[in-house]
Amino acid sequence: MRFGPVPLSQAEGAILAHSVALPEGRLRKGCILGPEDLARLAAAGHGEVIAARLDPTDLHEDAAALAIARALVPDPDAAGLDLRPVGTGRVNLHARAAGLLEVAADRVDALNAVDPMLTLATVPRWQRLAAGEMAATVKIIAYGVAAASVAAACAAGAGALLLRTARLRRVALVETHTDPEARPLGADAIIRRLAALGAGLNEHRSCPHREADLAAALASVAGAELILILTASATSDPMDVAPKAVRRAGGRIDRFGMPVDPGNLLFLGSLGTIPVIGLPGCVRSPALNGADWVMERLICGVPVAAVDIAAMGVGGLLKETPHRGRPREARD
Repeated sequence: MRFGPVPLSQAEGAILAHSVALPEGRLRKGCILGPEDLARLAAAGHGEVIAARLDPTDLHEDAAALAIARALVPDPDAAGLDLRPVGTGRVNLHARAAGLLEVAADRVDALNAVDPMLTLATVPRWQRLAAGEMAATVKIIAYGVAAASVAAACAAGAGALLLRTARLRRVALVETHTDPEARPLGADAIIRRLAALGAGLNEHRSCPHREADLAAALASVAGAELILILTASATSDPMDVAPKAVRRAGGRIDRFGMPVDPGNLLFLGSLGTIPVIGLPGCVRSPALNGADWVMERLICGVPVAAVDIAAMGVGGLLKETPHRGRPREARD
């Protein structure tokens, strides 16, 4: 692509680089100059314009953006992402439904390394999106770019984006209490979290905060695809009431604790084939916490193992919840 001042006599078919004010209106940047445009410019006293002229081996910015977007999402139905109409060298990709965005970061990095004029920006990996929310944007910086660069970028980023939607829809919550007269406080916030992904709370049990009672309650849960445990007293050790109750009910604990704050006191295990999450007390607040990251992935069919939780520390320092019992900063 050639860019710079162009005499009007050579500017037909060129792309206007900067908007030009005229007595009877305005020629906007990005327009392809035709004979009428050139006549208006000449009548206004202009002898040249700043323009981009594509070579035969170049692609227009819109064609380049669309090609890359289609390479990222070759099958929009399977990927759960919509490609919005192209314009000004940009194509936006939006979630078709609520879900988590799976991003192949190595492919995104490889695409962005091909040519500085070709860019792809995405939301963070595994970010939850509502239906219609933007997941990524492809933007071509120049008015045109070499077709060979576009082809290389398409190959580098092929299939890099996928929306994971809810797979587990039947969730059970078991809460413990130290006072049978007290109303459990965790269900409302959890129901809202589940609804954001299209899942529902189909069973809600409450039992005394004792190992045997909790084990019995867990063993009696039927039809759930995911079990959540929220205890009246914080679970502070792998041998505390809730982890021991999971083992007593025939399950196992795979990970206790996570490097995400708020959310440190989460544990992950299973009862047979059913995943079990021991929730930290911060889930009673609607604010984002580490439990969201684990719960959302499991609901969307993304496996979570101990090694995955161990890798959540980078970016795991989340916003402090306003009513936290033990804040990060010590108070005098």
